Amino acid sequence: MQNTKIIAVAGKGGVGKTSISASIVKLLVQKYPDKKILAIDADPAVGLSTALGIEVKTTIDDIRKEIVATVEDGQTKAAIELLGDARYKIFDALVETDGFAFIAVGRPESAGCYCKINAYLKEVISLLSQDFDFVVVDGEAGIEQINRRVMEKVSHLLLITDASKKGTQVISTIKSVADELVMYQQIGAIVNRIPDKNVIKYIDTGNIPVLSYIITDSNLAIYDIEGKNIINLPDNSNIVKGVKEALEKMEIL
Repeated sequence: MQNTKIIAVAGKGGVGKTSISASIVKLLVQKYPDKKILAIDADPAVGLSTALGIEVKTTIDDIRKEIVATVEDGQTKAAIELLGDARYKIFDALVETDGFAFIAVGRPESAGCYCKINAYLKEVISLLSQDFDFVVVDGEAGIEQINRRVMEKVSHLLLITDASKKGTQVISTIKSVADELVMYQQIGAIVNRIPDKNVIKYIDTGNIPVLSYIITDSNLAIYDIEGKNIINLPDNSNIVKGVKEALEKMEIL
């Protein structure tokens, strides 16, 4: 599909990226029941599936390892044929659910470098985005995926911070790297997990426009504790209202 909107969610760990990604999916499904929506869990910490109530059987990394094993076994195939196999397997690994589809990157077994899976993920995003109207990517913590151009063709880059200095520093770093490496159309920040409104005047996101401020959400805390599907969060929850405000300012809703 042409003009796919690819919304990537990035920021430091622990700022609520996954809950915000799940809320984006919820709002898109509500607003566009006739559109094709894909959620990609690109964080090796694998939280989006839980937040969206999805049971994952096959991940992108499982497929990558299978293809690598085929090549290493001496069953040499033309690169184009391997990509064809991968395409078939990737579409097979998509979990179709009510109103949207889902795929997870998975957790590579070896600790440390995610370079291989990130390189593969870039191709997967490019491949899958052709078949969807909206793609929501819950990115890993930090700047690695931006640095490796995994998010190269993202249309909307949504940077998440909490009220901490560290959080705002991380999104500033992500923006400066993304300005060189990502062909985004729009960028903005959500300041999440604010203890109360009095804190807002002290938060400095530099040259990144703040799309919404979200006060800590007790509804969400209960859903997190109980592992409930965020799709079912009430529309008047702080996080849903804050994400909606951000998406409206980005003209996604």
